[in-house]
Amino acid sequence: MKIYTDEIINAICLNMADRRGVLPNEVEVQLSYDEEYGYTAEVWVKGRSQYILQSNIFEALEQYFFSEYNIRVFSSTIELGIDYDSEQFWALAKV
Repeated sequence: MKIYTDEIINAICLNMADRRGVLPNEVEVQLSYDEEYGYTAEVWVKGRSQYILQSNIFEALEQYFFSEYNIRVFSSTIELGIDYDSEQFWALAKV
């Protein structure tokens, strides 16, 4: 199963909202990729910014695939990528 930027951001918003005890619409996310750090995201919750690493993104995706699609996946079965033509991030859960 493959999802794209909007759903990846939704997954992170839901995960961070649950962790911080806020509503998902109070969370903003900006995905990025860097050769040195891999996939990261800058997350704003109530005006405060923090960066999360790829492992945190995988955790959010694991929970999202299970809660939204009833698919149990693990970090080792998730692949992240970027479609440079459409400028979309994607996540592939190998099930």
